[in-house]
This record gives sequence, C-alpha cells and structure tokens, in this order.
Amino acid sequence: MRSSGRGWGCGCLGCGGGTLLVLALLVGAAWFFVIQPARSFLANWQTPTTQTQGGQAQGGGTVTPPAPTGNVNAALTKTDVQKFVRVRRDVRQAMGSSFTGVQQVWTDIQNGQNPNLFQMMTVLREVGGSVGAARQAQATALNRENMSAERYAAVRSGVNRALGVPSIDFSQAAQTLQNGQLPDLNRDVQTGTAQERALVQPFQRELTETVALGLLGL
Repeated sequence: MRSSGRGWGCGCLGCGGGTLLVLALLVGAAWFFVIQPARSFLANWQTPTTQTQGGQAQGGGTVTPPAPTGNVNAALTKTDVQKFVRVRRDVRQAMGSSFTGVQQVWTDIQNGQNPNLFQMMTVLREVGGSVGAARQAQATALNRENMSAERYAAVRSGVNRALGVPSIDFSQAAQTLQNGQLPDLNRDVQTGTAQERALVQPFQRELTETVALGLLGL
C-alpha cells in the first residue's frame, strides 16, 4: 500500500498550509496575550498633557507634574522622602483593589523569584484602567508637592536601594514589548547608602507595604 507521504502537519491545506496556520495561530496568541495587554496598559499609563494654574487643571482637565529643575539625580534629602511618601499614599488609594494582584507578584519577587512574561501580562491586564487613575493621582500629587516626575523616579530608586528591594518596572518592559523586543525582567538589587537608609527608616513599614507600586512605574 502506497503511503500518501503527508506528515502530521499536512492536511487539506498541504504541509506548507498547515505550517502557516500554526504560525498564524501563534501570532494571534502573541497579539492577544502579550502585545494587546501591553498596548492597553501603556495607553492608560500615559498622562495627558494639560496646562495648570495654581496646581489645578483648567477646564476640568488633567494635571501634569512640574518640569525638572536642577540635578534630578542628586542625593536624597529628608524633604524628598517625605514628598515621596505623600505621593505614594495618593497613588495607593487610587489603585483600589487592583493593587492586590500587583502585591502578589511582588511577594513572589521578594521570595527570590524572577517575574516571567506570563505574570507580567496578567498584572497588566488586571490593573487595566486603574493605572490611569493612579497615574493621574500621581501627577496631581507631584504638582501639589512641586516635584518633577524625573526627580520622583530618582527618589524611588533611592528608596528601593534603602529598602534592599529590586527595581523592576513593568511599564518600561511593556514599552520594550511594544517595540518588538523581549524585556529584561531579572531582579536587580542595589545596596543603599547609610544616608539613604537613615532617611527612609522612619517610613520603612509604610514604604515596604506600597513598594509593589514600583512594578507599574508608580
């Protein structure tokens, strides 16, 4: 009996057609489970630009943080840390129940696990529109505290060093994915200076409880 010569990947579309079908399914899955959640997250994460007056948005719009001034990477000060704590409180409140999923991933990271792409995508889908509200709360708080987003990010890095926790930013990873590249999700723990640890110590418990917000670039 003569064999048809068709392998497992060969069907009514032929061997080549079967391969193309599998590739199409993989591309579709990548779009639905990876690219689309990343794009959706970034769309919510972006803060619209609106002119402000006296710290209030004009016409009921959104507010933006002040422009950076001076050396945004200067050493931490007591005032910096106090401002950071107040901003973080507002951001945590704006996240609402969406913070739970982020906190769980952070717990895994604290236990020594590197986050994987699946965990990252799950978090990005769960936070959904909440990250937009959190970003707006952050912008409003930064405006109130007269602190630029660039300085806030530098202070966040200093706080993470003082707490001895890794700096992993899913918002940057999502941008990397959108650009067609795989993000680096390895844990990177840097040691804080004695000055950084001393400044953070009075707020250590509160900052440890909200440190997971850093996963979202908040």
